[in-house]
Amino acid sequence: MEFGFTTAAYVVAAVLFILSLGGLSGQESAKRAVWYGIAGMALAVLATLIGPGHGLWWLSLVLIAAGGAIGMVVAKRVQMTEMPQLVAAMHSLVGLAAVFVGYNAHFTIGIAEGMHEAVGAVSGVFAELVAHKTPVEIGILKVELFLGVFIGAVTFTGSVIAFGKLAGKVDGKAKKLPGGHMLNAGAAAVSLLCLFWYMGTGGLVPLVLMTLCALFIGYHLIMGIGGADMPVVVSMLNSYSGWAAAAIGFSLSNDLLIVVGALVGSSGAILSYIMCKAMNRSFISVILGGFGGTAGPAMEVEGEQIAIDADGVASALEDADEVIIVPGYGMAVAQAQQNVSELTKRLRAKGKNVRFAIHPVAGRLPGHMNVLLAEAKVPYDIVLEMEEINEDFPDTDVVIVIGSNDIVNPAAQEDPNSPIAGMPVLEVWRAKQVFVSKRGQGTGYSGIENPLFYKDNTRMFYGDAKKSLDELLTKIA
Repeated sequence: MEFGFTTAAYVVAAVLFILSLGGLSGQESAKRAVWYGIAGMALAVLATLIGPGHGLWWLSLVLIAAGGAIGMVVAKRVQMTEMPQLVAAMHSLVGLAAVFVGYNAHFTIGIAEGMHEAVGAVSGVFAELVAHKTPVEIGILKVELFLGVFIGAVTFTGSVIAFGKLAGKVDGKAKKLPGGHMLNAGAAAVSLLCLFWYMGTGGLVPLVLMTLCALFIGYHLIMGIGGADMPVVVSMLNSYSGWAAAAIGFSLSNDLLIVVGALVGSSGAILSYIMCKAMNRSFISVILGGFGGTAGPAMEVEGEQIAIDADGVASALEDADEVIIVPGYGMAVAQAQQNVSELTKRLRAKGKNVRFAIHPVAGRLPGHMNVLLAEAKVPYDIVLEMEEINEDFPDTDVVIVIGSNDIVNPAAQEDPNSPIAGMPVLEVWRAKQVFVSKRGQGTGYSGIENPLFYKDNTRMFYGDAKKSLDELLTKIA
């Protein structure tokens, strides 16, 4: 009865998770999709608590309550600008959980093998399952836990470094130790040798040695990736965390963990591939941590940045018919999305065609800008992706760029030595006038110079985005 209910609950939960993933592909269905995910997870937890092997109710409830309380506090305190590093932190916890479960499985196998003949003396559902396994099945289980620990350890340190880079606690520049890829390859080779060593002896030493190598690989891989590529890294680590969860599922013989891990792992990998195409990166080089640096001396930028005030921007908007707004991470930092929404309402009330251009890697997390604009009640139908709107810039009177750098950088097309050479970008410089809302004359998070700021049809609207738009709104009734 217990197994039947748990299996049925897991199937329903898996379906809800699939519906959740499918719904997140569109802004209109995203809110409903989140509730599908919440319902699926609640059902999965309930089925696990009352299913086979249930027990330690008080401890389970205390841990759930503590975790829920911590999650609620974090959710209330974290700003949308901090969401990418929060996601990276959550990935690190998944990886760490995979490592702990793998080690627990290792110790349980040792105990169960020692009591193989006295099955009744073994306590715990997992230990009983191990005690009934044949030597071949034990061997397979060892491979599963070994891979789970390896993937989990790589995910853990990789996610910690990604968190540090996104939070500004670790230098965002690509850095490698002397030896570069050879160090990663050497650590991977040692891990492979440890697998054969572990299969032959079942000892703890090869498992610990592999864990140390995997922790180093995760650290060195992500340290070797530049800040401009961190959105890809976040989705890649999301994939790693999914495969780590799937490995946990195999070790624990938990079908739901296997399904959910596979869903997260595959969706994260697909998203990484899509983002790599959007940035003209090789998926293999992302996995190996071999991108984010320059290929040669960057092209020198000539000219000067010409400033404009709110009166000048307002005058241009009054004369414009076609307006495109390009939001970026600077808008998120300034929390200017509500001001952007109000500006959009006023311009549309005057009969102007206002649309938004969203680059696939705008911000520091896929969909970052879409979430902010949805929060500010910007209509979904005027928020367009890059491939839908890029050809419309030559017919646009005014483009307002708010806190973006790399995604509107013409160096991607004009400078073969640029770190973003070949990356598809929003070709805003083809519009009649471009206004860039920016704090100062710096190069931005990635440290890449932007020739757009020096073009004849570009004017710099300096200042905090929220304050600048506040001033601009006073000029547009």
